[in-house]
Amino acid sequence: MMNDKQKTGKLGEDLASDHLVKQQFTILEKNWRYGHLEIDIIAQNQKKIVFCEVKTRSSNKVLPPELAVTLQKQRNLIKAANHYLVTKQIQKEARFDIISILINGSSYQLNHIEDAFMPRW
Repeated sequence: MMNDKQKTGKLGEDLASDHLVKQQFTILEKNWRYGHLEIDIIAQNQKKIVFCEVKTRSSNKVLPPELAVTLQKQRNLIKAANHYLVTKQIQKEARFDIISILINGSSYQLNHIEDAFMPRW
């Protein structure tokens, strides 16, 4: 049985997936794992593959959800995405997005940040 935080997170990931499909993306994976690392959503269109981190909150009193994606979280996403691309032999351009969602009762506000961060070499 899921607790309230897990239910909120799942709802956010479902809303984010629906948003990406409306943007002409195909969802390849949800909650894809590489060891202890996880990518919330992996989607693609004709040209790009997108690795999405979804942050869902019922309040932004502390800070906006997208600011919870720390530098360490970005590094983990990049590491997992690299493994995914190599393992699946995908040659498309990769992009890292953050989708933040604020839920307020039965309504929500979705903010899709494309190219939110890039691998640093």
